[in-house]
Amino acid sequence: MGELVERVDLQDRVLGVVERGEAVRNRWLYRMSMVICRDAEGRYLVHRRPESSSRFPGEYSWLVAGAVEVGESYAAAARRELHEEMGVDSPVRFRFKFLCEGALSPYWFAVHEAVVEPQQIQPSADEVSWHGWLSGSELAQAVPRGNYVPDSREAFARYAELVAGERVPPL
Repeated sequence: MGELVERVDLQDRVLGVVERGEAVRNRWLYRMSMVICRDAEGRYLVHRRPESSSRFPGEYSWLVAGAVEVGESYAAAARRELHEEMGVDSPVRFRFKFLCEGALSPYWFAVHEAVVEPQQIQPSADEVSWHGWLSGSELAQAVPRGNYVPDSREAFARYAELVAGERVPPL
């Protein structure tokens, strides 16, 4: 049996438990959670997915993301993914949630932030083939032009709009 997720409706209410692959094939809504990692200087963590990855091989992302497990909160999933993919145990702060059309299928996407020290990053070779740090302006130039996971582009547009009115970090 594959990875189990909660199938949800347009109001993000649980309808039942299904395999993630089944949800994707049938375009059923489920939940995903992600973390934007920044350092104390306000730079953003960017990474490249391995060529061997089953989803978006060799593409770049500026977020750490994964499916929310059955019975798990969005925040717990974000923190778990941060630990699994980057080896970091850090608190996360919720920013916003949106219904993402998704390159593979639609889902609810909860966006969190974490401030981490660059030396803490110990990426999983199964999830990350390269990582580095970009300033807000560098990231704003890279995401639209680069080979980025499509869903991370959509999340970036929404995040940039959100932080445009905030003083820190600049994009």
